[in-house]
Amino acid sequence: MTYAYEPRSLAGKSIVVTGGTTGIGRSTAQRLVADGANVLIFGRHEQELQDALKDIQSAANGSNGKVHGMTADTSKPEDVDRVFQEADQKLGGVDILVNNAALAAHSILDTEFDEIQYVVQTNLLGYMNCCKHAIERMKAKGEGHIVNVGSMSDTVREKGSDVYVATKSAINGFSETLRKEVNEQGIKVSLIEPGLVGTDMTTEQVPAEEQAEKIEKMEMLKAEDIAECVHYTLIQPKRCDVVQVQIRPHKQPI
Repeated sequence: MTYAYEPRSLAGKSIVVTGGTTGIGRSTAQRLVADGANVLIFGRHEQELQDALKDIQSAANGSNGKVHGMTADTSKPEDVDRVFQEADQKLGGVDILVNNAALAAHSILDTEFDEIQYVVQTNLLGYMNCCKHAIERMKAKGEGHIVNVGSMSDTVREKGSDVYVATKSAINGFSETLRKEVNEQGIKVSLIEPGLVGTDMTTEQVPAEEQAEKIEKMEMLKAEDIAECVHYTLIQPKRCDVVQVQIRPHKQPI
């Protein structure tokens, strides 16, 4: 029997990456554009957006992939509406959604309620709203793929991080239930749960000057590691569903 494996091509696919201007989202967009996909990214800050657009397009490596961008905040329903209207106009719809935009958070004991509310709106309700918009478009095509970037925090549940853990635990349950709801419509839902990753979001936990050292010691991942994991998840044959992946640094204790 001849070994035959046929990964799916991402060339020409229409992809929305939330939180695509920094960290994991930015690296993921770079990887997907280099593979020929047409990607729409967004984030909250204009300067980060412009820097990301420049870097992502320069990393296209001669592919036909394109990147588009805009400023938007997933906690605001009107902004999410604008994002998917832009996807319709610039990408011709949505084949793939990578839900990545999230905020770090600590404990309810040292966080004001309005900040807690904003984190929940971003980390949970923003994911849900983006999924709703994406699925509406995917259903018409009879296929699609949603990748929710969660966190191993929902397993580790470290002291002093209950707000963040609550949102990421919710994403875990939401992803599994949603997968069962849309699977028969040809839509895949995958959950990727990274361990400690060197990004802007983790600088409060691990200062930027220490991140390179921790990566060298295999105590921290790079954003590019998660981007490769997202890519792997997306290129599997149609018959294969990557339901959940936990990816952690080699030397990160649990």
